[in-house]
Amino acid sequence: MNSTVVAIPSTHPGGLESALGAHFGHCDVYTLVEVAEGKVQTVRTLPNVPHEQGGCMAPVNHLAQNGVQILIAGGMGMRPLMGFNQVGINVFYGGGLQTVGEAVEAFLQGSLQRFSSEFTCGGGGGGHPQMGARF
Repeated sequence: MNSTVVAIPSTHPGGLESALGAHFGHCDVYTLVEVAEGKVQTVRTLPNVPHEQGGCMAPVNHLAQNGVQILIAGGMGMRPLMGFNQVGINVFYGGGLQTVGEAVEAFLQGSLQRFSSEFTCGGGGGGHPQMGARF
């Protein structure tokens, strides 16, 4: 059974019922969900890291070092998106979803789009003005 580790930016305390974090690099915690055969296997949380050391690449490297293969996000700048591509983490756009559980379910159903440059923002927690809700 091959499993995949999915990270979702979350508000404290994390978990499937938590609200989505406002911006991938500035979230309280990441909820890491291991999925296999279309089902959730395990759920755990991973604290975020400060941007000061390593800029916006710090959270990218932190997630890669913790085995993340998929990130579901609603907002990020172009630089971290390129960083995720470089470290082999596939990013999916989850704007408009409210909870971590909703994001995981949408991923398992295959209804999320790949995150592309059209979804990027200026970074630093700002959002693309036409994207609506972000996390």
